[in-house]
Amino acid sequence: MIKILFLCHGNICRSPMAQFVLADKVNKLGRSADFEIESKALSNEEVGNGIHYGTKAIFKKYHIPYREHYASRFTKDDYEYYDHIILMDHFNRYLIDRFIPYDKDHKISMLLKRDIDDPWYSGNFEKTYRDIDEGCDKLLDRILDNEV
Repeated sequence: MIKILFLCHGNICRSPMAQFVLADKVNKLGRSADFEIESKALSNEEVGNGIHYGTKAIFKKYHIPYREHYASRFTKDDYEYYDHIILMDHFNRYLIDRFIPYDKDHKISMLLKRDIDDPWYSGNFEKTYRDIDEGCDKLLDRILDNEV
């Protein structure tokens, strides 16, 4: 089982978008049983809130299945549990360093080398989706290449 955790600031826009985009890609490959994919927040600001309506609109537009999801916060135990911890931007890196000052197992990485815009501020859910879709393709390729 490959366990992946996506992190962003509030866990209502980018990280759940990445969670369900990657889950859809894995499902289309017939590999759902091989992956556990989740998302969480690095702040308390949105804990308990559901997925942003802009992210839900992206799911509907691109026919990406999703389930109810409520924002929850990353903990130190998550570091031990997940194999891959994927960040959306460099500010996420700053925040996670407060929890995990030393990534001894080299689990933490960015989804892309560049920051993925937070659509909560930009309003551009389409651009965020394109970046996340690209990043999920690259992440999945990297993980599957390491299986060989």
